[in-house]
Amino acid sequence: MALQDTMPLDRVQPIAAPVIDFAPKTVLNLGCGEKYQERAVNLDVPSAKVHADVRHDLNIRPWPFLDNSFEEVLANDVIEHLRDIVPTMEEIHRICRPGAVVRITVPHFSCANAFTDPTHLHNFSVFSFDYFTGEHQFSFYTDRRFRTRRRQIIFQPTVMNKLVWRLAKRNPAEYERRWAWAFPAWFLSFELEVVK
Repeated sequence: MALQDTMPLDRVQPIAAPVIDFAPKTVLNLGCGEKYQERAVNLDVPSAKVHADVRHDLNIRPWPFLDNSFEEVLANDVIEHLRDIVPTMEEIHRICRPGAVVRITVPHFSCANAFTDPTHLHNFSVFSFDYFTGEHQFSFYTDRRFRTRRRQIIFQPTVMNKLVWRLAKRNPAEYERRWAWAFPAWFLSFELEVVK
């Protein structure tokens, strides 16, 4: 598979990227970095330091894929680096087929690393992606919809965190409101389904 470069990171005006068809691969690995997946189309920034099938700045839309191209999108440790979450989720929605699965991991807002990593532009709670389900009072920011299939708060594996995890799993809103700063989570994991 040939390496595809689209646009440089310093491009200010979003212009249409060349459309790339990777059929029959139906999995997209966003922000692959060094985690190249053979079964997927691997995308990352234009850099010789990453091994990617497609090099494209995800802040520039549209992304270089046809509508309804993918059955699964992997977005592990990438969304917190992007400027605008709503257009990012809209673009994921556009390139996914109906019923596609979107797997996202992001740092939890209480994670110390989220405040020390200068490339992290956003902090997330276990309810952050409710904006895209139509179940949140602020769901009016977009009409693109996803269904939450699973969401998890992940803690560093310690004895104390096993107890905190049980409490957080039972009542995530109470955990985030009162206990997250004292017992910070490590990261969040979401599994969403594209609704079209």
